[in-house]
Amino acid sequence: MSRAGQVLASSRPLSWINTAFPFGAAYLLADGGLDAAFWIGCIWFLIPYNLMMYGINDVFDYESDLRNPRKGGVEGIVLDQRVHRLTIWSSVVTNVPFVVVLAAMGSAVSNLVLAISIFAVIAYSAPVLRFKERPFLDSITSSTHFVSPAVFGLALAAARGSDVEVTVPVVAALLGFFAWGIGSHAFGAVQDVMADRAAGIGSIGTALGARNTTWFALGAYLLGGVCLLLLPWPGTLAALLVLPYVANIWPYRSITDATCEEANVAWRRFLWLNFLTGFLVTQLLIWITLT
Repeated sequence: MSRAGQVLASSRPLSWINTAFPFGAAYLLADGGLDAAFWIGCIWFLIPYNLMMYGINDVFDYESDLRNPRKGGVEGIVLDQRVHRLTIWSSVVTNVPFVVVLAAMGSAVSNLVLAISIFAVIAYSAPVLRFKERPFLDSITSSTHFVSPAVFGLALAAARGSDVEVTVPVVAALLGFFAWGIGSHAFGAVQDVMADRAAGIGSIGTALGARNTTWFALGAYLLGGVCLLLLPWPGTLAALLVLPYVANIWPYRSITDATCEEANVAWRRFLWLNFLTGFLVTQLLIWITLT
């Protein structure tokens, strides 16, 4: 793979939509419209944001990635050391212009959300901070990566004149999404329990063990569903969307640390399940908009 190809691959193209969609959906639901801020935000959260998030991770996780049999496909590449500097600079060069423009378009509140989002991305993988190696904080930070774009979408729309109210349904939707993100990260850590322990890397998986982490993920998913029940009809139907995720990891509720790698099958299903969920959420949002 070429140097440019490696940099692009480090941004995890399969996951681009997972950050752009929450921003775009939240901005439109807040009546932000298809203006310049919408398109600039969507493009930023689609590619540069993911390059910053995953590219930094690949640079500072190089040694552990070399020993991780999952790396080399849709779950991330092993970034050649000769491309590390280029990846960091590419992340800076592609992100700074978008951040400056979005900050200029926003307000104090939206810029605070923007700062928190960027900090969470950097703190997760960067040396010293390394939130990804701090049990429980790792799942919270990872979920922030995906929920903060939605919060920023609401805040930016408000900054540009939309009448955005912090209502119970809005808070419930964000909390439900946040719980889903925590559960997803936690279960993702299950498959690496033995490898992380061998490498001396901390995570929610190494702290709780494979079985307890799976149950923790199940609880987080169900909590997310309960939060979504607080949405007005037909938004309440969104609660049903956690059920496929529960079904996906339910067979692994008795998994042991020794067999933790078996969870990779469910994790790979999870990556594709997100596309189906995104499609169904889109249809639900259209229904809500038309009612």
